[in-house]
Amino acid sequence: MADSSVQLNAVPGPLRLLFRVSALQMWRRLKSVREQSRLLTGMIVCFMGGYLALSFWLFYLGLKFVSDFPGLGLLLMERLLYLLFAFLFVLLLLSNLIISYSNLFRNREASFLMSLPVPAQTIFRWKFIESTLLASWAFVFLIAPLLAAFGLTQGVAWHFYPVTLVLIALFIMLPGVAGSWCALNLARYLDRRVFQIAALGVALTFLSLVGFWWKAQPVTDDMLETRVLPVLDQLLLKTRFAQFPFLPSYWLSTSVLQWAEGILTTAGFFMLVLLSNVLFFGFLAFTRLGNLYYESASRVQSRASVWGHWEWFRAVRRRKKAFNYSRGLAEKAVGLLGWLDVDTRALLVKDARMFWRDTTQWGQSVLLLGLLGVYIINLRHFTSELTNPFWIQRISYLNLVACSLNLATLTTRFVYPQFSLEGRRLWIVGLAPMGLPRVVKIKYWLANCTALLVTLSLIILSSYLLKMTWDRIAFFGAVVTVMTFSLNGLAAGLGVLYPNFKESNPTKIVSGFGGTFCLVLSFLYILCSVSMLAFGSAEMRQEAPSPELALASICGFVALSFVLGWLPLKLGLRHLRNFEF
Repeated sequence: MADSSVQLNAVPGPLRLLFRVSALQMWRRLKSVREQSRLLTGMIVCFMGGYLALSFWLFYLGLKFVSDFPGLGLLLMERLLYLLFAFLFVLLLLSNLIISYSNLFRNREASFLMSLPVPAQTIFRWKFIESTLLASWAFVFLIAPLLAAFGLTQGVAWHFYPVTLVLIALFIMLPGVAGSWCALNLARYLDRRVFQIAALGVALTFLSLVGFWWKAQPVTDDMLETRVLPVLDQLLLKTRFAQFPFLPSYWLSTSVLQWAEGILTTAGFFMLVLLSNVLFFGFLAFTRLGNLYYESASRVQSRASVWGHWEWFRAVRRRKKAFNYSRGLAEKAVGLLGWLDVDTRALLVKDARMFWRDTTQWGQSVLLLGLLGVYIINLRHFTSELTNPFWIQRISYLNLVACSLNLATLTTRFVYPQFSLEGRRLWIVGLAPMGLPRVVKIKYWLANCTALLVTLSLIILSSYLLKMTWDRIAFFGAVVTVMTFSLNGLAAGLGVLYPNFKESNPTKIVSGFGGTFCLVLSFLYILCSVSMLAFGSAEMRQEAPSPELALASICGFVALSFVLGWLPLKLGLRHLRNFEF
């Protein structure tokens, strides 16, 4: 009897067991990746080290430049930190909301655990920790070189860096709790008409208030002829919301700034404020939200559609007779492409329906398009004061970088996992007469057509707002077109070379080795391409035009784009010839 009690006490709890299994799986994956492709692993490690070094150097130069302003450097640096952490808090909240929803309700592991004798509270705790880490690792990777450069410019003591790490670890918990709570309530009440109307009303009201609040105020010539400080105060007037004392980003920013200045009492106070909120809301999440998780998961799995409470939706369903379904919107849209083969149109309809049925994918698309809309709106206000050709040329290439980085995000997030999302049903598609190579080619061209609608519209509209001539707009449009084909070829080829059929969550597929490698190559390609094109531009070099140098830079860009887009796609199609299910 004593031996049996000792054995029961030695058995780890369910949450501890999930931690051990996940850590063991991650370690085995790292070992398998290192054994299979050490060269690629080394390239990724070198890129990560190079990114940290390069970003640290750029942040250091920027902060040093800002701090050199006499009397204004400290004010500008403080306001930049407040704004940075405020916007990052909002982005972390949205990222946690999307990832938590997909991880809690659209995940096969969560569904499997719900069928086991494991408490729902334990499952929620595990998924909450997993979602928070998955949504926050990029934030830590981005903010680390910035804080290191800030500490170097301010000449802080050695204990600033470990304290800052503790502050960031506490900070990322609050958007994780808020995102999981929003995901639970969204899953619980999404099918109710009152909730849908209220959510739409709140969203429209919020966007209207944001548009009214951030409306740019022009600076008159009389103000420019007077003192600089009133002009700067007016320009930064709309950023005072970041200094609202009840924002978690304010607690973090104030702690960092006060600790850097040596005012440890004030910094410790705000650190304790952050810690107390993390402990309180974290305790509520670990002890109370799990009770809502089972009910929310049951509602998600039991309802047929979130529009079932609307009369128009029920009327549309009643008009559909048994075994006589009318053609949907996807079939009607693809039916207009009469020059395509029947099997090609069928695959397009399948991909369109799978994309629409996956809430996490089109939800992230809407979020990304919303951020692009904010970028265009702010660009319109920004260009009203832009008259110097020197800055117009530089901002035009920075705009190209922004558009190409958005394109890299689209291809890595949505194009790379397309082959893996076929999952265990891939053998059905593989046995079709069209074959897997043609399936990948169709997905590639579908991604090109879809991405061009977004990227060309973005680059043309942004270039027009920057008051460029039409020949420059056509030049940047052609550059983005070439980048679209290259980045889509890279994502599609690497998606075939490094598939992950065991995972149905696109976020986890992208977070693997192949997705990380695709993102690394995309960023390096964009950096090399823009640097090459800018070097060949006479306006950027402020020298006399050199047709030979401009032609050489364009030819180098085209050659690099062809190799980066064609080679991975070619290797992926060759890999499919000997592919085994």
